[in-house]
Amino acid sequence: MPELPEVETIVRDLQELIPGTTIKNLQILRPNVIRGSDTIFKDNLIGKTFQSISRRGKNIIANMDSGLILVVNLGMTGRLGLQQDDCVFTHPAIYFTLNFGKILVYDDVRRFGKLDIYSEQEWLDRSAQLGPEPLSPEYKHTDLHEKLNSSGSPIRSWLLDQKNVVGVGNIYANESLHLSGIHPQRPANRITKTESQLLYKALRKILLSAIQNRGTTLRNYRDVSGKGGNNSSKLRIYGRHGENCLSCSDQVQRISFSNRSAFFCPSCQR
Repeated sequence: MPELPEVETIVRDLQELIPGTTIKNLQILRPNVIRGSDTIFKDNLIGKTFQSISRRGKNIIANMDSGLILVVNLGMTGRLGLQQDDCVFTHPAIYFTLNFGKILVYDDVRRFGKLDIYSEQEWLDRSAQLGPEPLSPEYKHTDLHEKLNSSGSPIRSWLLDQKNVVGVGNIYANESLHLSGIHPQRPANRITKTESQLLYKALRKILLSAIQNRGTTLRNYRDVSGKGGNNSSKLRIYGRHGENCLSCSDQVQRISFSNRSAFFCPSCQR
């Protein structure tokens, strides 16, 4: 599933290509990736110009010149890219024909992603329901600790809840917990102030490093040009069950809870 670094990579690519372009035509191959009527979706977008591209959590935000906002959530396997000779789309769902002759493609193998159109106020209301951005300068380690204190959920599950902090999925939750030395099943309210500061720093370091490496490709993720990310070789703990911990050489273990795998080192994480 694309997480914050993958979505941020796509957004940065699109920011170089899309603002100022106009949607001349729109072909919907898989209507189930659209929330609501496909006819209304087309009417709201054809002839409209992209003003800006940004990110909120795992969502791609496209502000249109009409004042409407196109929000793309990539789900498990969604991707956005420009159709070109060296970029293969195996499960195209929507074609956006742009005025400079290129076609922007929304492709989704499992079709769990969603495209939705909001008014400015509707999106403000929706965004307000989401947690803080972990890389925002306004987000402090004290904010993290205060919110952790109010929950007895396992910390890995707490990190995945987008109402607590946005953009973090299973990969980067596991990576951050290993770097900060916290067991993934530790209750959130049992994490000390010192540990929450370590977790805060680990989250930021892991996410920023993954962005620099253009995301993690384990299976489906591709950037706008169709290339995979470079971060998979940098993973410290995720997917390394049975291998040696990079910090202490103990064996990485895997457990499953809340229908998700968690990876940890029994020596480094408490």
